[in-house]
Amino acid sequence: MLDVRRMQVLEAVLAEGSITAAARRLGYTPSAVSQQIAALEREAGLPLLERTARGVRPTQAGQLLGECAAEVGARVGETEALLADLRAGRAGRVSVCYYAGAGAALVAPAVTALRRERPGVQVDLRLTDPADPLPEVREGRADLALVLRAGGPPSEDGLRFTYLLSDAYRVLLPAAHPLAARETVALADLVGEPWVGSAWQGPCTDAVLAVCAASGFRPEFAVRSEDYLTAQAFVAAGLGVSVVPGMGAGPHVRDGVVVRDLGDAGAVRGVYAAVRATSPDHPALTAMLDALLRAASA
Repeated sequence: MLDVRRMQVLEAVLAEGSITAAARRLGYTPSAVSQQIAALEREAGLPLLERTARGVRPTQAGQLLGECAAEVGARVGETEALLADLRAGRAGRVSVCYYAGAGAALVAPAVTALRRERPGVQVDLRLTDPADPLPEVREGRADLALVLRAGGPPSEDGLRFTYLLSDAYRVLLPAAHPLAARETVALADLVGEPWVGSAWQGPCTDAVLAVCAASGFRPEFAVRSEDYLTAQAFVAAGLGVSVVPGMGAGPHVRDGVVVRDLGDAGAVRGVYAAVRATSPDHPALTAMLDALLRAASA
């Protein structure tokens, strides 16, 4: 097998035209350079240099190896530049799992900022079920996942969580509803009201259903809807009220619907970013997490 370092010594000899000049350039003795060339000739099985009165010139094999050495040196330089970009977070790839409600509020502004600041970083986005995206991270199919938890920070073996924000629930009411005149509505005020939404337990509803249970009632769902925009349409039609996360309420509210703050302190869910606890230093991932934190603080 050919030694790359010896090939680079040969390249210096060919560039300088003599062993003595190459030794000066490399900081070696002429004897050391000659030894490196002799060893490379044994590896190649052919003579590489022809002595002349004015120095040396390459044989066909020497010319071939010298050209290969130049190509290797160029590739090494390119590789070192790529590694420098990776170390500095100027390049790389990061894969993110997110749930639909976080797309507009967190992921889009974070990716926009990351592309502006680090255009060489590629972000792979995958929409997942908010119920359990953690296997994607734990098994290495994603670098980061956004997760929802009510009642405190999550704890999962092999994963590290970063708190992003608290997403308080809000009430959607028909514009003509008597409670629409209030600035704040409590869940207890909605006892006996027909509800629009999902009755299934999960990260999107756990906090609300728990507070309702603590208040001694369970919502009566007149219309089942998993989609917040569709829920707004049913509320506008007067079919019921709805309690949705703040990010689910969105910046654009349908005509005929008013949004009111929910006065129950426990009706809130935490949004966290999950990464593998054993994940090695990954500047692109760190940059993405920082962008998410800034989007959350905004």
